[in-house]
Amino acid sequence: MTAVMDFALPAELEAHEPAEHRGVPRDAVRMLVSRGSADSVTHHVFGELPGLLRPGDLLVVNTSGTLPAAVRIEDQLSAHFSTALADGSWLVEFRGHNSTGTSPAHLDRPAGSTVTLPGGAVLTLECPVSWRLWRARLSTAVVPYLLRHGKPIRYSYVGQDWDIADYQTVFARIPGSAEMPSASRPFTPAVVTELAARGVLIAPVTLHTGVSSLEEGEDPYPEPFDVPPATARLVNHVRWDGGRVIAAGTTVVRALETCVDSDGLVWPSAGWTSHVVTPLTGVRAADGLLTGLHEPRSSHLRMLEAFAGPDLLRRCYEEAVRAGYLWHEFGDVHLMLP
Repeated sequence: MTAVMDFALPAELEAHEPAEHRGVPRDAVRMLVSRGSADSVTHHVFGELPGLLRPGDLLVVNTSGTLPAAVRIEDQLSAHFSTALADGSWLVEFRGHNSTGTSPAHLDRPAGSTVTLPGGAVLTLECPVSWRLWRARLSTAVVPYLLRHGKPIRYSYVGQDWDIADYQTVFARIPGSAEMPSASRPFTPAVVTELAARGVLIAPVTLHTGVSSLEEGEDPYPEPFDVPPATARLVNHVRWDGGRVIAAGTTVVRALETCVDSDGLVWPSAGWTSHVVTPLTGVRAADGLLTGLHEPRSSHLRMLEAFAGPDLLRRCYEEAVRAGYLWHEFGDVHLMLP
């Protein structure tokens, strides 16, 4: 285990609404760019991404779509459906409502008890996984139920509910993420077209993300993923040919690093991954990373340190705070180039 970077995040740097609703096109959010080899930090807008990559580079993206995964049970309690498990049950986090939003709630009920949800569905609590997280089973298919009765998960820094379309990326194809794979949110059809025109390749993986509220002080739990054969072949070919593999999001890194061997070859694979990327595990399948700005002490910061090293990463975050970058899923992004 390595130390997780801590820093002060001013409240005014929290993005409270989608960029479009504060008058900024998706592809015009700000982008901090760091280059490990040059130890440099520069400032851009996201629409400049095609000019920062090279012909022959490969951008690997996550095709997971965001579910409206929050279900209001009663005035003071909601259930956040986090992660599907192999046997059909789900990990569910319960959240209590307060004046500033929600906070994790301990549901003091015995295993086997039930909770009635809107629409008459019944959630059976099979066993507690932690003090706030249950393994539970819904009486009907979860994804169709959430599409009818759920709302997107939001935390206290987002002041109102937004439409589920505001939580989808241009690459979303398969509903399954409790929260948006937000590194890809700034992509627009125009940016994707420009990338293709400049000879930058794009390949898909899928990793369904769980709830980010578990990050502070805790490792991510297993999440379902799929690295298809065509993507594995393309990653290997690009790296063999001298190109760079850029992961669009920490979810993509986690998926690729789950199925890379000791020689750096990526193999097709699907299932549930428990792999956590840290400076100790290193990164073998990706050369660069496009990511959001992560909260203090987030476990994702250990992955970023594996790319940049502790000194450059700390300098990047100091610069992002100084320059007024915005955090969270509706905020700005960070491109880490080798």
